[in-house]
Amino acid sequence: MNKVRLGALPPVLSVLLASLSVQAGAAMAKGLFPAVGPTGAASLRIGLSAVMLLLAFRPKFASMTGAQWRAVVPYGITLGTMNVLFYLALARVPLGLCVTLEFVGPLLLAVSSSRRVLDFLWVMLAAGGIVLIAPWDGQGLDLLGALLALLAGACWAGYIVLGGRVSQVLPGSGAVASGMVFASLTVLPFGLIGGGLTQLTPGLFMSGLLLALLSSAIPFSLEMNALRKLPGRTFSILMSLGPVLAALCGLLFLREHLSPTQWLAVALVVAASVGATLNAKKLVPAVEG
Repeated sequence: MNKVRLGALPPVLSVLLASLSVQAGAAMAKGLFPAVGPTGAASLRIGLSAVMLLLAFRPKFASMTGAQWRAVVPYGITLGTMNVLFYLALARVPLGLCVTLEFVGPLLLAVSSSRRVLDFLWVMLAAGGIVLIAPWDGQGLDLLGALLALLAGACWAGYIVLGGRVSQVLPGSGAVASGMVFASLTVLPFGLIGGGLTQLTPGLFMSGLLLALLSSAIPFSLEMNALRKLPGRTFSILMSLGPVLAALCGLLFLREHLSPTQWLAVALVVAASVGATLNAKKLVPAVEG
């Protein structure tokens, strides 16, 4: 996808394609789990994405200040931890529900400083979605997988906060590339310990490249195109559709069929996310790492 074609895409379509690319990448990663495991797939995604971003933006590490290092390192570690937790959850939970649970993190962050009654409504909607997903009878959804997805969402909220700090001391795309290096250093030990990377073949490596493109390079480019043309509020609302797109990708690519109750849970969390975005005084980015 060259720059001319990318720039010609309507911004709304760019956001939707970016989110769809991320969720398709997650579905592809889950397909790699039998060969390399969740941590191996996370290592391929983050490691190869880091290489692509380093080649594209060439951050100047030698000239970084102490304040920049103190901002970038925890940002990257949080990004790496988020991805490991999400992939471990994805091994146990359907993609649509995994993303739905993960979205609770940034949603709670968006309303955390509010004292308005309406914002508590969005929290209650999201809580209702979690209640519908929870395996109260001990059957159905894997409890550990659900907890891992919620922890990934907590890391996502932390990533948003830390990303805001990084953007203040290290503006530009180089901040993302720098953070991805430390995300790789965080993830790779888990991939090595898990043994998945020892099973790497040329075919699996090429699949890893495609995964990195779908999950990072392509959506990053599409989001940048959209952000130049769309108001931040509109962008965040469109990104809130992530759980729906994830559920559709899970259905199409992984044959993961959600029950009507689970679809309702997805709808409640999406409604809560959109509502919180519409009423937010200060927008919280909904961009996935």
